[in-house]
Amino acid sequence: MVELEVAEIIGTIAFALSGFYVAIKERLDLLGIFIASFLTALGGGIVRDTIVQRAPSTFTHMLPSLLVIGVIILSIALKLHQKDEIEKTFYFIISDTLGLVSFSISGALIGLQAEFNFFGVVLMALITAVGGGVLRDILLNRVPFLLTSEFYGTVSLLVGAILFAFDAFGIQGYVAFMVVFAFGVSLRLLAYYKKWNLPKIG
Repeated sequence: MVELEVAEIIGTIAFALSGFYVAIKERLDLLGIFIASFLTALGGGIVRDTIVQRAPSTFTHMLPSLLVIGVIILSIALKLHQKDEIEKTFYFIISDTLGLVSFSISGALIGLQAEFNFFGVVLMALITAVGGGVLRDILLNRVPFLLTSEFYGTVSLLVGAILFAFDAFGIQGYVAFMVVFAFGVSLRLLAYYKKWNLPKIG
């Protein structure tokens, strides 16, 4: 499925950059930067593939790892690590948003291929999108971004739900892919800049 491959590539590149920014903020050494970037970009996909009982694509194809390495090298060459307040920069917000939406789409598509029900597809979208970031944050002893950021996990759940509905009505192909992608990116950016949050208790 071409749409799945495109979503995976976009997500890998975007989340590798996001992981790079987080590693720089935490002042990690070069090995730490590689680990944080790899976990962020590929961790969710590994968990997803394990759930659907297939060999993780990260371990059977060279492209995902090469993309992460390429992003790290290019980021260092462009001196992106010298930016101040990295997690508030436009580059970080965009890369994290693109990664979130792309991996939400790829996770939902894998769930549909596995013939999961509605909850299975939605949770696959969430796990694929945030799994790597959660693993990274746990390793760095940080509260996972999923639990503190505006509408973060909600965007992933909505993307999964929309793709499940599209599949149920036979709506597929690039047009559907682009509609869901544009919706997810727009909602995430709008929620970030408008500071939308889910209600809190207490």
